[in-house]
Parts: sequence; structure tokens; C-alpha cells
Amino acid sequence: MSDETLRIDKWLWYARFFKSRTLATRLCVSGKLVLNNQFIRKGHATLKEGDKLTFPKNDDIRVIRVVSLSTRRGPASEAMTLYEDLQPPQPAAKRQARRKEAVAMREPGSGRPTKAERRAIDKLRDHD
Repeated sequence: MSDETLRIDKWLWYARFFKSRTLATRLCVSGKLVLNNQFIRKGHATLKEGDKLTFPKNDDIRVIRVVSLSTRRGPASEAMTLYEDLQPPQPAAKRQARRKEAVAMREPGSGRPTKAERRAIDKLRDHD
């Protein structure tokens, strides 16, 4: 391992997790990025080889380990060599199935719930 460091926002952009460096910086500033079990609130925080990053990306929580640092934003094949995915994202089919389970389904054509039905639904939800 070397003693080289790189800004987190630059590395996330180099590794092609974000289309622009501005989007990568927004994630850093949002406070949702975790670097080695520490929340990061600045895009200029430094990153080195072997660090572990955890952050939300779309509907997934990405957990990656930094394998190497780069000096440029290269092609996707080069970007994939910069990190090791410790928790790969789930396929889209599994996400859709999980999303359908979370939503209550109504019969097609049954319309909106009546006031009495809404109260019953609210009572069930508050009962948890």
C-alpha cells in the first residue's frame, strides 16, 4: 500500500459511480457517505487504498473497498479495477418484487377507499 491520497469526490467520479463530480460532491456534503465507519460531510476528505466506503446509490446501499487510486477518469473497464464490491447491488427483478411486497394491493376498479375504510387502514397501521 502506498501513502497516496485522493479527494473522495474525485475518486467517486473516477470510479464512475457518478456522472459528474458535482453529483459526487453532493453525496459527500449530504452526510450519507461513510468512510471507515465515520460519516463524511466534506468532498475534500481524503481517501487511500484499503479504505471502505458505504453510500446509497439509487435503491441500493453500496459497500466498496478502494483497491487503487487513479489520476484520471478512464473507461468503465478501467474504473472497475479501482474498487472491490463487497455488497453487489441486487438485480432489478428482486428490487421490483421487494417493492411490490411493501405496497398494499387493491382490486382493479375498486376505486379509492371510503372514509370508513381509510379509518380501518389507519387503525391497522397504528396498531403495529
